[in-house]
Amino acid sequence: MSEAKRQTRTHLMGLFEKIGLHPRSDLGQNFLIDLNILEFVVQSAEISDRDVILEIGSGTGGMTAFMAKDAAAVITVEVDDNMAAMARESIAGFTNVTLINADALKNKNHFRPEVVDAIRAELAKDPSRRLKLIANLPYSIATPVVSNLVASGLPWERMVVTIQFELAQRMVAGPGRGTYGALSAWLQSQCHVKVIKRLGPQAFWPRPQVNSAIVRLVPAPGKSGVIADRKFFQDFLRRLFVQRRKMMRSVLTGMYRKQIDKAVVDAILAELEFGPKARAEELQPYELLKLANRLHAAIQASGGRQPPETAEDENELTGEEE
Repeated sequence: MSEAKRQTRTHLMGLFEKIGLHPRSDLGQNFLIDLNILEFVVQSAEISDRDVILEIGSGTGGMTAFMAKDAAAVITVEVDDNMAAMARESIAGFTNVTLINADALKNKNHFRPEVVDAIRAELAKDPSRRLKLIANLPYSIATPVVSNLVASGLPWERMVVTIQFELAQRMVAGPGRGTYGALSAWLQSQCHVKVIKRLGPQAFWPRPQVNSAIVRLVPAPGKSGVIADRKFFQDFLRRLFVQRRKMMRSVLTGMYRKQIDKAVVDAILAELEFGPKARAEELQPYELLKLANRLHAAIQASGGRQPPETAEDENELTGEEE
């Protein structure tokens, strides 16, 4: 773990002072300096020589080099030019690391094509290879990175990420809780999601103003396999949870008024035994999935057009009510 041990608070402060730079708060640059936690993250990933690792936020490259020792390949993405230059020094000599100096996201809906192409190229080298996302994610992009990987269709096997604790709470929240929303239902309908460790600000430099958490996500094929149309389901959740406290019947008839009649919505709700006062925030992810599948089938049967693709700047699966 020699490369990882370099990333201590003393080392980082000296390094930044030497080159005359400061961590950028606008990019969420909070470096993981607790070496026990760093090792815990990597161990939780269970990296082997079959793994293609995606890391978003290379930082100084300490964790990148640590993971590269055991992985088949590491694709690390860093938007900051200065950080990318430091990371290149840390990974010098590793032939299995690809560093992409760019924003990992094309927009909130999609990963940058260069990132996806690099992943597919590495996976194609051996049919036994598998994809894992292992990263200390910048808080500002954690939601789109995780939700987009789930939506991407890429054959990912595991995610172990450090994120803001509040976001972790939303990922694992259940019906009836204030933190339960579109993101909760989207992830839990397709994955097993677990908070495996809570982190205080002291684990990072500079110290953030909030607590963090390490979250592990593992696909649940038995769940995701019953989604009739993933794009429809994602759009359904996003729009439904904007008004999650309102009675679902009125929300749905408004959402799909151009595709199906109110009577069709009523028949579907009755078939699924949802009462007239049912609200989105009360339903389990599997119940929401059943509802989305039935609505999708009804729209297809009626020849009704699909809802327009959501604008790029509205793709956050926050589940916040207007």
